[in-house]
Amino acid sequence: MNHTYQELADLIFPEVKQTIEDLEKEYPERNLPKESEVTRFAPSPTGFLHTGSLFTSLVAYTVAKQSGGVFYTRLEDTDQKREIEGSGKQLIDQLKEFNLAPSEGYLGDEEKGSYGPYIQSKRSEIYKVVIKWLISIGRAYPCFCTAEDLNELRLTQEANRVIPGYYGEYAKCRYLSVDEAYERIQKGEKFVIRFKSQGDHTKYIRIHDEVRGDLDLPENDQDIVIYKSDGLPTYHFAHLVDDHFMHTTVVTRGEEWISSLPIHVELFEACNFRRPKYAHLPVIMKLDNGNKRKLSKRKDPEAAVSYFLELGYPVEGIIKYLMTIANSNFEEWLIANPNKDISEFHFSFSKMSLDGALFDLPKLENICKETLAYYSKEKISKEAYAYAKKYSPELKDLIERDFDKFESIMNIERGGEKPRKDYTKYSDIYSHIAFFYEDKYLELVKQNSFEFNPHISNDLTISILEEFKSTNDYSLNEQDWFSSLKALGERHNFVAQFKLYKKNPEAYNGHVGDVANMLRVALTTSSRSPNLFNILHILTKEEINKRIDLAISYLKGEN
Repeated sequence: MNHTYQELADLIFPEVKQTIEDLEKEYPERNLPKESEVTRFAPSPTGFLHTGSLFTSLVAYTVAKQSGGVFYTRLEDTDQKREIEGSGKQLIDQLKEFNLAPSEGYLGDEEKGSYGPYIQSKRSEIYKVVIKWLISIGRAYPCFCTAEDLNELRLTQEANRVIPGYYGEYAKCRYLSVDEAYERIQKGEKFVIRFKSQGDHTKYIRIHDEVRGDLDLPENDQDIVIYKSDGLPTYHFAHLVDDHFMHTTVVTRGEEWISSLPIHVELFEACNFRRPKYAHLPVIMKLDNGNKRKLSKRKDPEAAVSYFLELGYPVEGIIKYLMTIANSNFEEWLIANPNKDISEFHFSFSKMSLDGALFDLPKLENICKETLAYYSKEKISKEAYAYAKKYSPELKDLIERDFDKFESIMNIERGGEKPRKDYTKYSDIYSHIAFFYEDKYLELVKQNSFEFNPHISNDLTISILEEFKSTNDYSLNEQDWFSSLKALGERHNFVAQFKLYKKNPEAYNGHVGDVANMLRVALTTSSRSPNLFNILHILTKEEINKRIDLAISYLKGEN
């Protein structure tokens, strides 16, 4: 009996009645302006959000948003053996924390949009329609090879020193007649579906890449598996179908996928689907004993975006840093526009580096420090509180005691042309501000004592602190107050100008900076602190006097 390809397709998928034409009607072209791009983030639920994945998502999001297009998310869960429960939602939740929320797709708790389902395991009926059609035209076939058969094939190829894989003369099920395949399926033999390639790896195809320009790559000749025995497609095939019916226009992904590009091109051509543009992005690298390597999930904590979230790096700073990797001209733009929203920057694939970018933690930290320095007191206080509620109970406790006080602390030397740059990340805040709170101040005294200048006598320091306590005028503005501090120092032979002290140090007990430092240490225990005038106006007069008394007792050796 001579069975046809169509009969073979009907035997394998008797329940599939839809056609590709039906799917085209169900998922029509998007109603978007001509220049709009449709991009996607399509993670596998196999672990945490990788820094590299955040980078490719940022590029995809930016391309879609600046063109007035659509950025959507799709969960690629066809490899269910590797799936980690709950990681799909975690990936999307972390993406949202970086303000890259999709407008459509798999959103973690729900799906939104007209081109779903957006979870691949729920799209099996769609894949079957296309695979059935490929079988019916002779471009796909059942393969009955066992794991043992494939291992034997590999050993043969290694012995013959030929390119490994299932192709050409080595693709033995490719040469089964339709009747043989039909009969073996009827007998209940297990099988997968393979794509029947028409390529030749000795020939080359030219494919344009948005980042790298024209690429000359060998044609695909592998008869890859497109449908597994578990009833789900492989990644190669699923992404082809999804990107077509979801109308993706640009696929952003790491450069490690370039070698798969000929497979994907041939699949698109075989299905008569218009293929999207591809942009293969540079991989984020790390120096390891002088050698570059890809940022590793196993070796590098910074490979997980959760590392940065838990330490409280501002998400805006991280995004800005990744944009310096994405476009060579972004850093120059950022220096000129430190306060502008990065959406005002015009991203271009032509400005992307072709080489893997080294992950530069000092550079990231510098950008984060600059970012936090230019936040308003309201913004940094709000974001610090959000961080503290999630990751820092001790900071949360301080903030909740008195939010207005916390906001005043965060406002010290903020808002001018040259704001203070005390914080790189939100986890830095607690140690910088704990002294403002009486119980924490007393803990610091107990732990660290006071960092008074050992070159100035205790008696002289006591005299100055006592006089400050009795004479300080809290109503003065900062300039007048500092003048009064200079006058206090001069009464105790501390010169107002440092250059005069430097010229003739034996003539003076010190300079006005030493006097300020005495007060700073008494109030904070440390010689390093924010602006002294601001400290005086955040602490109450009663608290200041108590702290000076405690410091004097320490200098007298009473505690």
